[in-house]
Parts: sequence; C-alpha cells; structure tokens
Amino acid sequence: MSRVLVPADLPDGALDPLVDAGHEVTRLGGDEPLLDAMARTDALVCLLTDRIDRAVLAAGAGRLRVVATVAAGYDNIDVEAAAELGITVCTTPGILDESTAELALALALMARRRTSDAEAALRAGRWDGWAIDGFLGHDVGGATMGVVGWGRIGQALGRRAAALGMDVIHTARRPTGADGFVADLDTLLAMADVVSLHVPLTPATRHLVTADRLRAMKPTAVLVNTSRGAVVDEAALADALHAGTIFGAGLDVYADEPTVHPRLLTAPGAVLLPHIGSATVATRAAMARAATTAVADVLAGRPTPAAVTTPKGSPP
Repeated sequence: MSRVLVPADLPDGALDPLVDAGHEVTRLGGDEPLLDAMARTDALVCLLTDRIDRAVLAAGAGRLRVVATVAAGYDNIDVEAAAELGITVCTTPGILDESTAELALALALMARRRTSDAEAALRAGRWDGWAIDGFLGHDVGGATMGVVGWGRIGQALGRRAAALGMDVIHTARRPTGADGFVADLDTLLAMADVVSLHVPLTPATRHLVTADRLRAMKPTAVLVNTSRGAVVDEAALADALHAGTIFGAGLDVYADEPTVHPRLLTAPGAVLLPHIGSATVATRAAMARAATTAVADVLAGRPTPAAVTTPKGSPP
C-alpha cells in the first residue's frame, strides 16, 4: 500500500482508482506546508495552482514516485528535477480538448461581436435602444481562423470554426501535413481575423505574442488565449487594445493569476473570463479521475499514456 497525498478536494468518484487499489489517501493537516508532507508521500495529485518546484520534489526524493496534475499543462512542475530524482510526472491528456475548444470559440464570437461591451452597457443602464450603428462587430462566417498550435485542442477548435463557415489556417513547430498549414507565425498573424493560441508555456513560447506581433495583425482581428497567460505580453496587448491596434481579445488565462493586468480590465474590446476553459462538470470530473488513474498505474508498475516525463534511464 502506498500513501497518496491529495491536497485539494476532488469531484465525487475521483479517488476511486486509488481506494480500489488499496492505497492510503491522505490530506494536508491544518496549515501544514506541502513541503513538510512530502517525506511521507509516495504519490502526489496536484492542481495547476500548486507550485511543485525542485524543493518540493527533493523533499520527497527516495520515496516519491509520481506526481499527477489535474491539468493538460504542467508548467507548474519542475519536470527536469522530477526526471533527475526518479519521479514520473503525469497530466490529463485528451480530456479537456473539446470543452476548451468550445470556450475558445465562444471567446472568438464574443470578441468579434462585442458582446461583453454590449452587455456591460445594458447592465449599467447605458443602452438607449436599438441603433443602426450600435455595438458594431465583425462577422465570424467567412472570416479566417488562425490556430497557433495544432494539437488536440487546436484541431478541435479548427473543426468547430470550419462548421461556422470560417476558413481555418494553422501553424505549428513542424509541418503538420494538414490542409491550411502556414509555416511562419508572422505570416499567419497577417492573414487571420481571429488568432487563437494553443501552445504549452515553455521558454520558447513565453511572450510569443509581442507588441511587434500584435502590430502585424489586422486592425479588425481579435486574439484569443486559452493556453497560458504568459504566452502573451499582457502589457503589450493592453496597449494594443487601448490604441486600437487590434479590434479585440478574448482571454481565459493570465500571467499572474488570479491577478489580471489592470489595463486589460479597462481595455476596449477585451472579453475576460476567469480560467474556465475546462470548467464543465463532466470534464473536471474526468480530469480528476484521469489523474488518480495515472497515479494508480505508475504505483502498480503499469505504463500510462498520461506520463509526460519518466525517470532518467526509464522507458517512456
């Protein structure tokens, strides 16, 4: 029997794979720091808000075998340190693709059609009735959707955008062989009416969208981000929105969550949501169960497709 630390409350049924396998599920005691609990932990299930750095992993070294995050991304975990210390890191691949793609499309629609501005005016009592020039936005049908990152979520968004009559183009680190591939990001930015970001946060993608790249976009274009906030230079985006360099933006993620850049809060054309890309009952439950299943598999010595890193010298 292994001890599995689950610091947060998870949806009903999520712990079943661990309990059914006979593992002991533990919680942090009172105000106990995570660091202090690691020495007596064989496995950890964490959330994207938990910072699992080298110090936390080293505190469990020699006993800790696996860390599973209830998320598709894993930028909150020092994966290099995990590999060095013989700890497997797992995510929840393929589960939140559809719900996140739905939200990305919703953000694109809202930003193109100025729905947030219109609703805010109505709620504040500033709507004087229908006007021929009231809250004019831009059509989605016939527009070009530019997807940055052609993984599962990007492809799911592409299918939805095509169903709405959008022309879909995409770019990725390597040629995809799929229709609509554009080799150069800057070329895609100049072509697209909507640019939607679907890349992991890495040193190469941090501030991928800069002031120069925002200026390369059409003045009628909108930027959508459901990946990680730091992929975008938020100060540059706020400047671009206030200056009218681009028409709008739909954001679900931020560089310093839960803090939002103050100039984004006042930016015209900004649609801002509180990181709800995977926030459906079914998706969150499936994500949590996938994480605990991955832990049970690793503890049993079974291979798991959820592993993004394995101990050095181990087969993937």
